[in-house]
Order: sequence, then structure tokens, then C-alpha cells
Amino acid sequence: MRTETQVFRGFGKRKEVSAQTAVECRFGQEVETILTVNCSAVLTGADVGSGEIRYSGKAHFSIVYEDAEKHVCRAEKGVEFSAVYKDEFCYPALTARAQIFTENISLRREGASVYATALLGCDIFLYGEQTFEYLSGGDLVMRREPVKVLTAHLVSGNAEVVDEFDTEFLSDLLQHAETVNISDIVCETGVLKAEGEINLCILALRGGAVVSFERLVPFDFEIPCEQASFGESAEVRVKVTDCNLHADSDEEKGKCTITAELTLALEGCVFEEAEVDAVIDAFSPLAATSLVFATAESAGVGEIVRLTERITGKCALSGPVDFSDKFEAVTLQRAEAELVAEEGGRTVDGVAMSTLLIQGADGSHRGVELSLPFSVPIDADDGTVSVLVCGMSARQKQEGEIEAEATLKITVQEKRKVSARLVANCEEGEAFPVNDSAISVYIPRAGDGLWELAKSLKKSPEEVSASNPDIEFPIKEGQRVIVYRKKAVK
Repeated sequence: MRTETQVFRGFGKRKEVSAQTAVECRFGQEVETILTVNCSAVLTGADVGSGEIRYSGKAHFSIVYEDAEKHVCRAEKGVEFSAVYKDEFCYPALTARAQIFTENISLRREGASVYATALLGCDIFLYGEQTFEYLSGGDLVMRREPVKVLTAHLVSGNAEVVDEFDTEFLSDLLQHAETVNISDIVCETGVLKAEGEINLCILALRGGAVVSFERLVPFDFEIPCEQASFGESAEVRVKVTDCNLHADSDEEKGKCTITAELTLALEGCVFEEAEVDAVIDAFSPLAATSLVFATAESAGVGEIVRLTERITGKCALSGPVDFSDKFEAVTLQRAEAELVAEEGGRTVDGVAMSTLLIQGADGSHRGVELSLPFSVPIDADDGTVSVLVCGMSARQKQEGEIEAEATLKITVQEKRKVSARLVANCEEGEAFPVNDSAISVYIPRAGDGLWELAKSLKKSPEEVSASNPDIEFPIKEGQRVIVYRKKAVK
């Protein structure tokens, strides 16, 4: 029995892993009390080796602190880092795409120095060749069906965004932080388009007071991709790699013009849908067969679901407050969230966080971390969730308790998995005995279709249809099928 096979060769997402590494930075003796601390990290490389992934980058620490004279000051430092993640699945032919982010920051004092330690999380996506063998022809009766396979095409690029806006007079800029929210991704012929916004949080001095404000900076960009076409799905990750702020203050007019220059690193993947004319079932009319099956699996992304929600509630606090405290600024808004499956649907569960700057009765400043839990229903399948926190405010209605409000911009990009079972090969068994009768009457099983009937009769579907032109499918109870066999004339 002759069989023919082919091998499909494509490129796709093979695996996702998560890694962690700790980065430490030291600040000197001039730091009396740290009010806020932020760490932004940027990757400079990610390579796959035998059994491991090596990645490296730069972490930028910025602190706002009070010195011994109760002056509010700022300091910045950069630290380079490298890490290795071990995984037996890894091999050099894979391509790694990674996204770095800060999970948490801890502080400790040793002698005259203050150490800030950031725990950096890294989501790593591994891409590589995906292959499978499938039956394509031979001396078999075969049932064919188009099988969908998603093939990945990696793209990357950089973009510059400039935004200028006016605010009240500022005497100094202390700290800034950026959070990116992607609101839409569209594929067109030869190009991948995406748009979204950056929540730019700024902490500043106005005279002797600490103030904070936010600015939503819109962006849109295009990345060339020859394989992109209308209707295809894609995913994009955007990272702010650099942010330069320029302030032009006019104290007499009480105004300040701020120019923000942001550099964005863009990495994406376009998922092209291909079809393979595969055999999903087969048999031989002459001999028993044993089919070898394979599973063709590929991963991609689906729809983007967006939701804006206003939340309010009592916060968990990292330190005590009372009515003698003056609330000056809320800064470093961020969120941790995950998609949770519940009875009747899914919810986005997480915590909105920020740093509240307080001036005590003695004139000294301190920072208190706020955590506001939330659970928001969303009409989405399993996917990757991101949350942008903006407009967060805090008030003390009862002494020692803080109520906060915030606006959440939630985006879920649904995951998509394509899987199909197909025949990879066929092994021949014993030959069937020869039936010498000219006509056979067969009573099929109710509900069978043409293929199931042909397989039972060991005839091609065309032969069965030609012998029984009036039969209707699916088979009804009590129907009979006649099989004619040509007799050779001696």
C-alpha cells in the first residue's frame, strides 16, 4: 500500500515563561526619609541558549526624599543587570521576546546608606519553527478537510511622542512615571497599526508644597510587515524606554509649560492564518489499516475587549494617618490584576496602588502606600489583562481610615488556540477476504453520514452514492443500502 506524506513548516509561539531577578541601588547619607521610590527597567537583550535564557538590561531608580533640614529633594541612579532563566525546553534556534516590569520595591537602611531593592518580573515569549507531518496521498480512500494553522511574523520598531501642555507654576520637577495602555491593534495590507495612551504621572514642587498631576498622552504608530493583511490578528507590547521633561516656568504669570519627549520601543507579532489540505480520516478497501494521528497546534490572539470603570473604597495603608496630617499629593498610580473565571462569567480582580504624600503637624513629610482592591465583571474570554490607573484621589473621612477613588482603563486581549487532529501516516494490516457475491444488502446504523457508511462498506463515497442515488443522509432507521460488484465474464 502506497502512502504519501508532507511536512508543514511554519513559525509560531512555542512557549511563555516568567522569570524574576532582584536589582539593588544605594543612596547616600543625605537621605533622611524616603517619601517615594520608583524603578523603571529596560531590557537591552534576551538570548536563548541550551537549557537557558539570558537577559540583561538597565534599571533606573528615582527617589523623592526629605533631608535633615526637612527639605524635599530628589535623586536618580541607574544600575545594569543580567539574569539567567533555566528551562530544559530552550535551545539556540528559538527567538526570545521579553517584557520587563517592576513587581515591588523594598527599602532598608544600613549605616548612613539607604538601599532600594527592586524585584523585576520578566515575561518571556519563545518563538520558533513549528512542524508536523501529515498524510497527503496514496492508495487510500481519504477524507480531507482544510486545517487552520497560525503562523507568527515578528515585528519591531521605535517611535517618538512629544506632548506639550500648560499647568500652574512649578518650582521644580521631582519625579515622573509612565504607564502604557494599548486600546486598539489593526492589521492592514503591509502594516500593523496600534494606538493607545500613556498616563504620565508627575510629582513636583510648587513653592514649598509637593503637588502631583497626570497627563494622558495619546499615541499611534505603524510598523511595516509584509505578511500583514486586513482581518488578521496581532499583539503589540509598548515600552517607554526614555522620558525627558522640560519645564518653562513663569512665576509672575503663575504658569508653567511642560514639554514631554517620550521614546517608545515597540514589539509585535502578526498571526497569519494558513490552511493545510489535511487528511482527517482514511481507510483501505483492500486491507485493514492502523492510522497514526498527529495534532497540529498553534497559538495566537483574538479580540481586544475594553472597559472603563470608576472604583471607590477603603484602602489598606502601609502606615498610620490621623486628622493632623495634611494630604499633599497622590502619585505613582499602578495596578496588579488578573482575569478570574467565575460562575456566570469572568472578572478582572486586582489592586490599584499609589503613594500618598503627607505633611505632618511638625512640618515633616512622609509617604504612605495605598492599596485599593477591585473586582470588575468583564465580557471576555481567557486573555492577557492590563489596567491603567488614573485620577486616583484620597480623603480621610474617619480618623485613621482613607477612602480612595480611581478610574480604571481595563484592556483584555483574548488568547486564541487553534488545534486540529489529522492523519500523519498509515500502517497496513491483513488483507480483507474477497466477497464473490454480485449484490450485498447492508443495513446501516441510523445517524451515519456518507463517510461513515463508505468506511463501513469499504467503498469510496463516490461508489456508494452511485449505487444508491436516492439515499438521504444522515441515515434513517430501517434504511437499506445495496452494494453492486462487477463480475468478470469468463
